[in-house]
Amino acid sequence: MSRISMTPPRTLTNRFVAWFAKRKFGRELGPATAAGHNRKVLMTTLKMEMGAAKWNANPSSLRLLAMMRTAATIECEWCMDFGYWLGVEDGIAPDKIESVPNWRNADCYTPVERAVLEYAEAMTQTPPEVTDELNARLREHLDDAQLVEITATIALENFYGRNNHALGLAPEGFKESCAIPARKG
Repeated sequence: MSRISMTPPRTLTNRFVAWFAKRKFGRELGPATAAGHNRKVLMTTLKMEMGAAKWNANPSSLRLLAMMRTAATIECEWCMDFGYWLGVEDGIAPDKIESVPNWRNADCYTPVERAVLEYAEAMTQTPPEVTDELNARLREHLDDAQLVEITATIALENFYGRNNHALGLAPEGFKESCAIPARKG
């Protein structure tokens, strides 16, 4: 149960965001609906998301795994639900996405994926538990641009996940809709 009304004012901005979400994702998105109560927060969040969507130093699958591990660490069920859908849409094997919460016991990850999953987990702790040794393992696989991008990806997911968790945003059934084949292109 949400801790905030999911009926924000019917402003032009909120109606446009709802229309766009329905067009792109097939439904309105809870975080955008909740943010619709404060136009400045909504617009800043949308700008961050649009900017991050252009990042390309790392493969999208690696960024998604980092986001999913962050969401799992925070226990943001909304993020896990939506992240699963995003992963399937991106062509990531569902079993790989489902293994994220228990990644240490799964054998489906490459060495770079394992390093990123560990980094996302360590970075999401309070306080962060990133060590020089962990950074060295990560640096075996990532250059400076990639490290900056994966760090920012994890930080951004911490913002989203903690925001969603605090507002009590529940899963919206994205994972269940993955039975429909992923879109092409």
